[in-house]
Amino acid sequence: MSGPDRSVDDLLRELAPRVLGRLARRYGQLDACEDATQEALLAALTRWPADGTPDRPEAWLYTVAHRSLVDHWRSDRARRQREERAADPGDARLLEAAVEERSPDADDTLVLVFLCCHPALAPTAQVALTLRAVGGLTTREIAAAFLVPEATMAKRITRAKQQIAQSGAGFELPAADDVVDRVRAVLSVLYLIFNEGYTATSGPDLHRVDLSSEAIRLARLLRRLLPADGEVAGLLALMLLTDARRPARTDPDGALVPLEDQDRSLWDSSAIREGLALVSDTLGRFPVGPYQLQAAIAALHDEAPTADATDWPQILALYDTLERIAPSPMVTLSRAVAMANVHGPTAGLALLGTLDDGDLASRSHRLDAVRAHLLERAGDVGAARDAYLRSARATASLPEQRYLQLKASRLPRRS
Repeated sequence: MSGPDRSVDDLLRELAPRVLGRLARRYGQLDACEDATQEALLAALTRWPADGTPDRPEAWLYTVAHRSLVDHWRSDRARRQREERAADPGDARLLEAAVEERSPDADDTLVLVFLCCHPALAPTAQVALTLRAVGGLTTREIAAAFLVPEATMAKRITRAKQQIAQSGAGFELPAADDVVDRVRAVLSVLYLIFNEGYTATSGPDLHRVDLSSEAIRLARLLRRLLPADGEVAGLLALMLLTDARRPARTDPDGALVPLEDQDRSLWDSSAIREGLALVSDTLGRFPVGPYQLQAAIAALHDEAPTADATDWPQILALYDTLERIAPSPMVTLSRAVAMANVHGPTAGLALLGTLDDGDLASRSHRLDAVRAHLLERAGDVGAARDAYLRSARATASLPEQRYLQLKASRLPRRS
């Protein structure tokens, strides 16, 4: 055993999909393999903090998960025999087999993503299952991402697992034609994982770097698999250009810093260069898609030396195009911000009004957060204060709560 150089939670989140992928490749029963992986994770959480992290943590987890899975399939007599002997996750024979079973360069995580995006599943179920199995998000977090109740999402994930089992799908990359068909669902999965990492829906921290980093890693793998897909390149560029701002998004105390107030010297220049190169290489060479457009918008933000130098007219034009080809409430919300910066806050507020009767108004705090910002700019500070407070009550993210409450505290009440 070796002392941990990093958080046990972080390491387990990184290794869990790899272990699950290896089990699923061998046995093909996703639901049972996920249960076994969870048991191994619980064992690690119990033992590693006290004993130290194993020298081969992935092999340790695989050994425990493999044994758990096999135990569930044994006869009652065999199980009783197992219980009579001391279970040792460090069993040398199993550990060696776990290490040698797959090439050290192999990574089944991307294969697991494609399995979860099986065409037998509806698109929403594909995304939800992959977020659960690969991203490690809780059902509550996934429900928040989809703007649906947690109970609804739990049923959706359970049904998705059952459909995967009934489909008889093998654990392997699909044929080339099927890859192209499934890749759009995969992109949605990776984007949601990234977004949960970049702005966590709940908890004490604004970021979950493990998730955003894993999404970027998987996007790189997908780009190597599909180098001629413009949307794959666009998503990777969007992630890089967005994640580049992460060092400036919080102050030393962990408080949220809005984009216009960030110290741009803290932005990751290497990630920006890579993202800009991808945008330049992609736009014009492939049919334009929503991720390429969002990457172009992110590029305009990152290229601006100051907030005042941001090319808002061009950003608004890109959002206009994005809303035509991929309309959604979140696109409209972002377009309202761009419109306010080009035509004034009243114009932005008018566009926000079109969202009042939709799911975004009832399921997300972001509509009220943007409304509050635009109301404050329009001079209606009392209404802005109320909107900030409504938004603060609706979010489970503590950094966002504190930021919104602070904004509200600096404004007078309605007279």
